[in-house]
Amino acid sequence: MNYIRKKNGTKTSSFGSPGRINHDSSSFYSSRLYDEQPKELKSRYIENPIPNDIVNTIIMKSSDNMDDLPDNSIHLMVTSPPYNVGKLYDEDLSLSEYRAFLKRVWCEVKRVLVPGGRLCINIANLGRKPYIPLHSFIIEDLLDLQLLMRGEILWNKASSCSPSTAWGSWLSAKNPVLRDVHEYILIFSKGTYSRNNLGRKSTISKEEFLEYTKSIWTFSAESAKKVGHPAPFPTELPYRLIQLYTFKDDIILDPFIGSGQAAIAAIKAGRNYIGYDINEEYVELANKRILTFSQAFEQKTMQI
Repeated sequence: MNYIRKKNGTKTSSFGSPGRINHDSSSFYSSRLYDEQPKELKSRYIENPIPNDIVNTIIMKSSDNMDDLPDNSIHLMVTSPPYNVGKLYDEDLSLSEYRAFLKRVWCEVKRVLVPGGRLCINIANLGRKPYIPLHSFIIEDLLDLQLLMRGEILWNKASSCSPSTAWGSWLSAKNPVLRDVHEYILIFSKGTYSRNNLGRKSTISKEEFLEYTKSIWTFSAESAKKVGHPAPFPTELPYRLIQLYTFKDDIILDPFIGSGQAAIAAIKAGRNYIGYDINEEYVELANKRILTFSQAFEQKTMQI
């Protein structure tokens, strides 16, 4: 982006300087480049209560129908959708069928989010012959739902990646293969960019804010064997998103709760959670891990 300095600040220009004091970007956002993008909606803030008996619980059903939750009741959704959804749902889904399933979930998430509520989706791309850019398909589907894209974070997990030897043609231009050491975290908002806090407080520190607002995050992946789930994301991932995008006592939704990482992160950050999963084994695992963490966390808090 290029800028020119005005007397009382800066504004977007064809050529630029790095200054951004009192920056005026209205000319850029009113350009035709933004004509076909989803627009921010100026509407009254609505936040409906969730029945107490389902707050801080995992509901064992498919999240493409979350009729347990009222409209405008969730503050943040953070999830990593399953890649083996066909196996879990006893179907061999095509890419278009998989996208259609996820889009039904995203529709439900949009319904239950409060105005300005955020969606954060951790996704890895798949395959090599050909490469399937799942993250770009999900972005396309969310934009089609008129959700506002806020950006994307690259999770660099290189430090914990196994020494893969899937180089394709070794030391040859015949068929070299890229080895992914990153995943994406896609960030969207419902309706508006800003959100009403209703008097709730942020809990993020200055150091966390400076680090979490970067577009590249570097930390290790989680061991599937250690957790007992085939594809757990590390607790650090939802914890950062929860600290950055929610206030104390907000409600976090994970429509594919898996091993319960998002719920554990919510408890650690002083938030509430609701999860969905169809696999009884994973629900039991998540509840067990959440209980163990909650007890240890409560004991530690009492000692401080």
